[in-house]
Amino acid sequence: MTDSLQHSADGPILVAGGYGTVGSALTALLAPDFPLLLTGRTPERGDELAGRHGASVRRWDLLDPTPFDASVRAVVSTVNDPHDRVLSAAVEAGIPYVDITRWTTRVARAATLAGQKSPSAPVYLSSGWMGGVTNIVAAALAEELGGASTIDVSIRYDVNDIAGLDSVDFIDRLGQDFEVMQQGNPITVSPLTDTRWVDFPGSRTKVGRIDTPEQFTFPMTLGAETASTRIGFSSNASTTALLAAKKVGLFRWGRGDRFTPLRRGLLYSPGKGGSAQVRIDVTGPSGTTSATIVDRQGQAHLTAVGGALAVRRALADDARPGVTFPESLPNPRRTVSELESFGVAVLRP
Repeated sequence: MTDSLQHSADGPILVAGGYGTVGSALTALLAPDFPLLLTGRTPERGDELAGRHGASVRRWDLLDPTPFDASVRAVVSTVNDPHDRVLSAAVEAGIPYVDITRWTTRVARAATLAGQKSPSAPVYLSSGWMGGVTNIVAAALAEELGGASTIDVSIRYDVNDIAGLDSVDFIDRLGQDFEVMQQGNPITVSPLTDTRWVDFPGSRTKVGRIDTPEQFTFPMTLGAETASTRIGFSSNASTTALLAAKKVGLFRWGRGDRFTPLRRGLLYSPGKGGSAQVRIDVTGPSGTTSATIVDRQGQAHLTAVGGALAVRRALADDARPGVTFPESLPNPRRTVSELESFGVAVLRP
C-alpha cells in the first residue's frame, strides 16, 4: 500500500472527508477561492456537494489498502486517519498539510511522525478545540498580557447543534485519565472531574475536565505553567447523565465497539442547529483577561473556519516548512480580527 501524491502549484486542494459534516462546511468556505478535490469512502455521497461548488470527488477509503494518487496543491484532513496515510502521503510529497481532527495522543504521534520525515512544506496540526480557533484566541490574549502562565478553556457544547457522529467521539475517551500541566508540573487527571460553573453569554454552565490537544501544546508553545480544558452542555440532563455514567464506571467497563452506541447515545442527538461557545481565560504578567468565542452557525462551521484559516496560512508566501500548531502562527490578534468575516464573534468582558 503506497499512496502517491504529487505537488502541483496549480492543482486543487484535497479535502479528505470533504463531504462529511465538517468537510462540507470547509468545502463551502474554500470553494470560492480554490479548486477542490473531495475524497472519502463513498464518493457518491459527495456528488451533490461537489456539483454545487464546482469541485471534484474521488474515492479514498483509508481502511482499504488500494493506493491513491493525485496531484494537488495542499491537503486538509477532516477525517479519522488511523494509519496516518493522508499525513504520510502529503509530507513525503512536500505538500502543505493541515489536520483539524486529531485528539491529543494522535497529535503527538503526528508531530513525531512528521518530524522524522523532515517535511519540506508546512505541516499545520490545527487540532485544538474547533479546528484550532481556540488556540489562536488564547495566543492573542497571551500576547496582550505579555505571556501566559495559566490558560483555562471552557466549552459549552450545544446538544441541539448539527453534528456528525464523529463529533462526539470524545465520549470514548471519558474512561481514560490524561496528563496536564499544573503550576509547571505534570499531573494526571480524570475526565469530568474538577468541575466548576462558568458564565457564558446568556447562560451559566457546569464544566468538567476533558482531554484536548491544546492542553498538550500550550505549555510548549506559549510557556503556560497551567493549561486546562473543561466541557459542559447546554442541556442539564446531558450533563447529569454523563456525570452519572462516569460515576458508575460506564466509560471504563463499557469500552469497545459493543458499547459504542450506548456511550454515544448519551450525547449524540443532532438537532436543527445550535451555537458553539468557548470561553478562554488567560493569566499573564500584566494580569488576567478573557474572551468568549461564539459561532451561531455551530461547531462544524467553527471547526471549518479554523481549517480555512490554516489552509490560507499554509499557502502564504512566508509559510515555513515543518510542524506548527495554531497558537504559534504570527500575528494572532490580526487572525482573531479575521474571524468576524466568517461570522464568528469574539466577545470581551
